[in-house]
Amino acid sequence: MTEVAFHFNVPDKLQYSCRLLRKAWGSGARVVVTGEADTLDRLDQLLWTFSALEFVPHCQLGAAAETVAASPVLLAGELDACPHHEVLVNLGQQVPTGFERFERFIELVTLVDDDRAAARTRWKHYTDRGYAMKRHDLAQETRP
Repeated sequence: MTEVAFHFNVPDKLQYSCRLLRKAWGSGARVVVTGEADTLDRLDQLLWTFSALEFVPHCQLGAAAETVAASPVLLAGELDACPHHEVLVNLGQQVPTGFERFERFIELVTLVDDDRAAARTRWKHYTDRGYAMKRHDLAQETRP
């Protein structure tokens, strides 16, 4: 069964995603990031510029098949054609169709009220279906 983890109190989803993806890539994990098209486009641009000395190899799902298959980080609005199913990161407000095919699934939740309300709905969706939930509260992790 898919391991579901929520990362709460994320100050900036895109900046946090870049750091999370850098860490995942460094550990050898293959990650798919899903969300709305404009969010994925902004993340794509940010992955090129967020660190002057580091690059996280990535591509969008519409790239050439061999590029998609070789990419450790894949940005995908739809999950049907994803070539790997190791880790999924959701930047969107909806439950992604097909999340259950992934070994690990990470939801990122900001401090914005609408984002938190949507996350509560997704949390309920997963718990109602029997998924064991993990909670990572960034506000508590940064306290001394």
